[in-house]
Amino acid sequence: MEQLLALYARPYDPRYPVVCFDERPCFLIGEVMTPLSVKPGQVAKEHYAYEKKGSCSLLATIEPLTGNRLAQVHARRTKREYTLFFQALAAQYPEALKIQLVQDNLNTHNASSFYEYLPAEDAFALAQRFEFHYTPKSASWLNMIEIEFSALARGCLHQRIPTQSQLEQEVLALVQERHDQHIRIHWQFSLEAARDKFQRHYVKIQTDKTL
Repeated sequence: MEQLLALYARPYDPRYPVVCFDERPCFLIGEVMTPLSVKPGQVAKEHYAYEKKGSCSLLATIEPLTGNRLAQVHARRTKREYTLFFQALAAQYPEALKIQLVQDNLNTHNASSFYEYLPAEDAFALAQRFEFHYTPKSASWLNMIEIEFSALARGCLHQRIPTQSQLEQEVLALVQERHDQHIRIHWQFSLEAARDKFQRHYVKIQTDKTL
C-alpha cells in the first residue's frame, strides 16, 4: 500500500506517467416489452422483466494527473485482449520512458501475457514500456480507475444496453468526452493519512517482529 501511495504522491513527469488500469464485466440487457413513452421532464420507466443477452468486458485506463483516458470493449477477457489493449496504451505515450502502470493481481495482468500473442522481440519491447505496480489483495479501492468506473456506471452503464456494439458506442463516447475535458482525479488519501489511520496495524507488525 505504501508503495502505491508514494507513487501517487510523485509530481507529474511526462517521462514516467502514472496510469491506472483495470477491466470489468458488462452485462448486456434487453427489453422484453416496449418501454413506455414519456413526456419531456418525466422520469423514464422500465418494465421489471428483462432479457439477458450475454456479457462483454470493458478495459480502461486513466492518468489521474492529466485526465488522459483509454477504453476498449471486447467480447472476452483473455490474455489476447489484455495484450491488444496494452499495445494501444503504449502507442498513446510515445514519448514516455517508462509507463508506471497500476493494476490488480489478476492472473492475466502481467507481461507474460504478451508472449502468448506476440513474437518474443515484440513482447519484450512492449513489456519494457511498463513498470507494473500491483494493488494489495482485497484493496482494489487503491486503484484510481475504480473511481472512473464509478463515473461510467452513473453516466451510461446503469441503463439497459442489449448489444456489445451499442454498449461500446455509449462507453467510448462518454470516455472521449471526459478525456477531452481532461477531468482529473484529486487523490486525497496520502501516505501520512494511511499511517495515521492504520497505526495499530503498524504497531502489530513491529510487535510481531520482536517476538
